Amino acid sequence: MRRLLSAFLLMSCAALCAPRMACAAPKAGDTAPALSLTTFSGQPFALSALKGHVVIVNFWASWCSPCRAEMPALNSFYQAHHAQGLDVIGISADRSRDRDDAVKIMNEVGYPGGMMGEATANGFGAPGSLPITYVIDKTGVIRRVLTPDKEPLTDANLSALILPLLKG
Repeated sequence: MRRLLSAFLLMSCAALCAPRMACAAPKAGDTAPALSLTTFSGQPFALSALKGHVVIVNFWASWCSPCRAEMPALNSFYQAHHAQGLDVIGISADRSRDRDDAVKIMNEVGYPGGMMGEATANGFGAPGSLPITYVIDKTGVIRRVLTPDKEPLTDANLSALILPLLKG
């Protein structure tokens, strides 16, 4: 009976974690997990194709006021540094029925976005809270995980963290 229960629990975890969700959220120092989706503009996005770039992966939702509050700083930073090798992707955690709201919001920024629920690969998993932002260096390693309660996404924080990564 104990062996059967153990096997059931192991299979349940495997089913819950694959293929779209990770069991544990990635943290600073981890290699960035897979992330692939089609953006709102219809373009394919694959994090693995961006080796050699600094990448910001921002999970947000249309109903999340802290998410919306940090988007102007993220967009401004992206516009200023995209030509230097910075890429940003906004991943909406909205439900599929709220897709139109997410598209409308993403049309106000210059970086691409897509729906978490439409990802063909999402090793980041579903965020436990929003917003959450992952900063990934040129080698594909997560350098920092930003959340408003611990380290807010501001122009000053982005500059201090990302500008050295762009130079290195």
